[in-house]
Amino acid sequence: MQIRWPLVLACSQLGLLAPVIEAAEYPTRAVRIVVPFSAGGGLDTTARLTSPILSAGLGQTMIVDNRPGAGGTIGTVVVAKAPPDGYTLLIVSNSFTINASLYRKPGYDPIKDFEPVTALASYMLYVVRHPVLPARSIKELIALAKSHPGAVNFASAGHGTTTHMAGELFADMAGVKMTHVPYKGSAPSLTAVVGGEVTLSFASTAALPYVSAGRLALLAVTGSKRSPRFPKVPTVAETLPGYEATGWHALFAPAGTPAAIVTRLNETVVKGFKQPEVMALFEKRELDQAAGPPEALAALVRSDVARWAKVIKSAAIEQQ
Repeated sequence: MQIRWPLVLACSQLGLLAPVIEAAEYPTRAVRIVVPFSAGGGLDTTARLTSPILSAGLGQTMIVDNRPGAGGTIGTVVVAKAPPDGYTLLIVSNSFTINASLYRKPGYDPIKDFEPVTALASYMLYVVRHPVLPARSIKELIALAKSHPGAVNFASAGHGTTTHMAGELFADMAGVKMTHVPYKGSAPSLTAVVGGEVTLSFASTAALPYVSAGRLALLAVTGSKRSPRFPKVPTVAETLPGYEATGWHALFAPAGTPAAIVTRLNETVVKGFKQPEVMALFEKRELDQAAGPPEALAALVRSDVARWAKVIKSAAIEQQ
């Protein structure tokens, strides 16, 4: 049998070009964006701000698919196992990195199983207290917790959430023992603090209406800088140097997704987020835009995985 080498080489070259051609034409059909939490929450809001930007920039429909359960691991695993063709994406919060140590078998590796596309948003938390709690500052809170180990309790939106880990990080860095009281979401956790069932919370922006109404007192913010909305309220770090606990939302694709597709997704989001009307929407929701290069998101994931693993181990938080 005579082998026709020019034909073989031509076919081989076409095979190498196929992914490039496919990436250049991407997308040719609807793209699914998996959100591993329920509709209506903060992460879902970011997804629904991002999806029309991607739709307009790419010329295709974006379908937001909420897949809640198991602290966000169920929906995340769906994307980890999806074909790396750019048609199944993930918008996730930093529970993505927390779960890597919180769960014995999370079902995914946040570093190996995904291609970072871009960070989307970041946000600080608010240390709020019920008026019955005698501490009027972070310094007084630390002193109170040291003098009464375990007596100060703090509510969170659930085991392993950012609001939980922020409290554990605070206790670890301050060298105090506090009692964590988890709830099923931000709303019930804040209801508990407002009602005096729990006296403290490292809460999301959902706490701010209660602060404005005078039902909760704001002790500090957890970001590296003071909040423009509350310029007189100190950061935790002003009393506890080095402390910072912020949440973030980001866009990922399955590992192996062609670089050209990742680049196009990234550029579409970065460009779209610069629109004044989009910037206004983020500001209204107390979110900071965080769109940037994939490399920056990759570095954030690596540092967060290591950071939360240390906190979970130090605080002896039970794995799921």
